[in-house]
Amino acid sequence: MLNFPYLQKISLKQDKCPDYSCYPFNTQAMKNLESLEFTKPVTFIIGENGSGKSTLIEAIATAYGFNPEGGTKNFNFGTRESHSELYEFLRLSKSYKIPKDGFFLRAESFFNLATNIEELDQEKYVGVNSPPVIESYGGKSLHEQSHGESFMSLCSGIVNLAT
Repeated sequence: MLNFPYLQKISLKQDKCPDYSCYPFNTQAMKNLESLEFTKPVTFIIGENGSGKSTLIEAIATAYGFNPEGGTKNFNFGTRESHSELYEFLRLSKSYKIPKDGFFLRAESFFNLATNIEELDQEKYVGVNSPPVIESYGGKSLHEQSHGESFMSLCSGIVNLAT
């Protein structure tokens, strides 16, 4: 059985890019980028600090419909709009398979995500017959765990939501 990635290719709409001398188009990751194909279940993007790796990944996630600050597609919070406009210049080629799950994990916005989970539960956004949101992530505040434990709770929650 073949396992196709949900995202198969990204292409830069080069004719639409405003100015290659300005951020984010002047980053190392964007120089000479025409397209990037995803043929394996996992892709590693590596490079020097400041080369545009995180900017590219953020743009892909945002173009795919995720909150630029991280989380599932259902998280719509915003603490400070700081993402680049790069997502507007990407064309995504997706698989015919539609994902049932998804998560954009940003280390720098994990704190905000953990806070938003607590706020959703405190503000009673949870339906009458629905468990608190935190139950999907181990039942304990992500702020009350070590960094490693909270990331593992988050990953376990992603798996639980997908099943």
